[in-house]
Amino acid sequence: MRLPSHSANLLTGFALLALTLAGCSATPSTDGATDGTTDGAKIAVVASTNVWGDIAAQIGGDAINVSSLISDPAQDPHSFEADAQVQLALSKADVVVENGGGYDDYVETLLRGADNTTATVLNAVDISGFDQEPATGELNEHVWYDFPTVKKVAAEITKTFSKLDPANSDTFIANEKAFGAAVDVLAADTAALKTGSAAGSGVAITEPVPLYLLSAAGLINKTPVEFSEAIEEGTDVAPTVMQKTLALFSEKTVSLLAYNEQTTGPETEKVLAAAKAAGIAIVSVTETLPNGKSYLSWMTDNVDAVATALK
Repeated sequence: MRLPSHSANLLTGFALLALTLAGCSATPSTDGATDGTTDGAKIAVVASTNVWGDIAAQIGGDAINVSSLISDPAQDPHSFEADAQVQLALSKADVVVENGGGYDDYVETLLRGADNTTATVLNAVDISGFDQEPATGELNEHVWYDFPTVKKVAAEITKTFSKLDPANSDTFIANEKAFGAAVDVLAADTAALKTGSAAGSGVAITEPVPLYLLSAAGLINKTPVEFSEAIEEGTDVAPTVMQKTLALFSEKTVSLLAYNEQTTGPETEKVLAAAKAAGIAIVSVTETLPNGKSYLSWMTDNVDAVATALK
């Protein structure tokens, strides 16, 4: 699912935000959320979601302060609206970690409005190396479910932190190594599912959020593309498309349904009910971290849930 840019609303609100920011001190605060590159203060990091925010925190540790723009697991990411506090955080950021790929275009808009031209912006989709040319197929922007991409982003975060704070470079590198090793375990556990009896099984989705993980497990998406596109874009599903989607469950064409808990509605609820009625396993997925979870514990839960569903 792509988060809305809200560009028009944001641009019209910049004048008001600027007045708010004008009254805020630009001097270093006591929590160290400043540019921290020469005076020992902490690196100020802003991430579009708590997924990338947590990964940055795993690497930066006590040497950084992280602010994630979307962190409430109960929030529909489609409903994100910026306020003066968000703008202020971006105006002071040394590093900005965004997803890219059209998922969180609002970050670039807000950053321009904050007049912050010095922050290092790390775009996960750009770092992934995935083809973003529309002519060659539509990009799945949910790259935090792709473990190789997560390791690439972690490496770029480490390089950036090390440049801003050379004194802590060894710590950043060690943290990245430990994080990467844990991600490798997740990738190996996911790949191991390809050798199980359910290898090559069909799956259904409400949105393409977890497709990188499902594909890495050797599973095949059987959902009509028109269905998942309509749900992702917030448009109505054609009756014939809905019929084909529901038939996946009644005909037992799929082994599991991956259901995005954060974006639901009457059409996704019909699909959920059909899966339950047919006895098809359901794996709930989200786009942001659940309360009390780190990226690693969250993804461990996701991999385990898929493995359990395929038994």
